[in-house]
Amino acid sequence: MLNISHYKIIAIGKIKKKWIQEGIEMYLKRLPGLKIIEIKDNNQTKEEHMIKEIITKNEILVTLNENGESLTSNQLATKLLNSHNQNIIFVIGGASGLPPSLNNSASWQLSLSHLTFQHEIARLLLIEQLYRAKTITQGGPYHKE
Repeated sequence: MLNISHYKIIAIGKIKKKWIQEGIEMYLKRLPGLKIIEIKDNNQTKEEHMIKEIITKNEILVTLNENGESLTSNQLATKLLNSHNQNIIFVIGGASGLPPSLNNSASWQLSLSHLTFQHEIARLLLIEQLYRAKTITQGGPYHKE
């Protein structure tokens, strides 16, 4: 079973759309222990510096970008389960994306889709997929919905 308290999300920018915030809040109630750290929109150099200050040596860095690994929900659940509850920190860029140097320093890169999403929607999708991964590993019915 996945231990969600081992996961963090660093996200550039604030959630401005009420319906997205409501969706995120719904999933966060189902994922107690998941931490989200918001970083103010800035230039990529400052954002990268702030992100690197947050990440500790014992955390696995996973960046979200369109060139990342494309997984099914079951594959993501398996990959997270096989991480043996290591501390994983997911990073979602802002409107400009993430700098190549940060993507290159990641342990792995994840693509939510071949489509490009606004950062707010990407955050909601990632949180939903973390919830789905948790239910898959528990054998729960959510994945069938």
